[in-house]
Amino acid sequence: MTRILLCVGDPILVKGLEHLLRKVEGFELLPTCCGVTALMKSISKGAAPDLVLLDLAPDVTFAAIAELKRATADAKIVLRVNSASTGLSCQAMGLGVRGILRKQLAPGLQVKCLQRVLQGELWFEKALTDSPPSSRDGVVLTGREGDVVSLLAQGLNDKEIAATLKVAEAAVKVDLSRLFQKVGVKDRFELALFGLKNLTTQPAQSEDGIHSPAQVDGHGFLRGLRSLLKRPESVEPPAPSAGGVRPEAT
Repeated sequence: MTRILLCVGDPILVKGLEHLLRKVEGFELLPTCCGVTALMKSISKGAAPDLVLLDLAPDVTFAAIAELKRATADAKIVLRVNSASTGLSCQAMGLGVRGILRKQLAPGLQVKCLQRVLQGELWFEKALTDSPPSSRDGVVLTGREGDVVSLLAQGLNDKEIAATLKVAEAAVKVDLSRLFQKVGVKDRFELALFGLKNLTTQPAQSEDGIHSPAQVDGHGFLRGLRSLLKRPESVEPPAPSAGGVRPEAT
């Protein structure tokens, strides 16, 4: 059974979600939490979810997401939002969030999102997978460069990328610096976004932990990025929290 842990503050939404997910074969719902504090307490007491479905609320800061990821290293995290900007999606991705799910999405697609994330795929706003900028069309990456971009797009930091590729962390920093110039991006988040838009295959991990080179072209998309979400016109962002910098949705 796949253990699902909900962190939703609205009691009406909780009942609806619980009813929806209990009907999914193979899903087991753990006791629902009503906030980040309760969520972390539940995990500290032994809750071991396979997936955490987390509402984007005022107490859900980037610091809170990072702490949650550390506490549930093996769990996949999906954020439920009213809407999400590219910036929010990239920040969340960098922290290891595997999906951003719009609350207004049809029930069947919400379930599909969770199932795909559990299968190892990513689910983000459609804006992230729309046509890539023409200035980056035709960029050809070496196998090593493809690996670095692919791992960055999966949310790994420099140290984790170095460990996966079995190279020095300094070498990864050099690779990233060269990639910024080659791809024409300003920072790691734009490079990760390039990876999400353009990687046509996810790297396959071999028995020794090395990922095979990713294939990149100017018009392809990363397999597994599937979303029917429409880009919203506006959003009311959550209020800042003392726990850290809050995610900004626009």
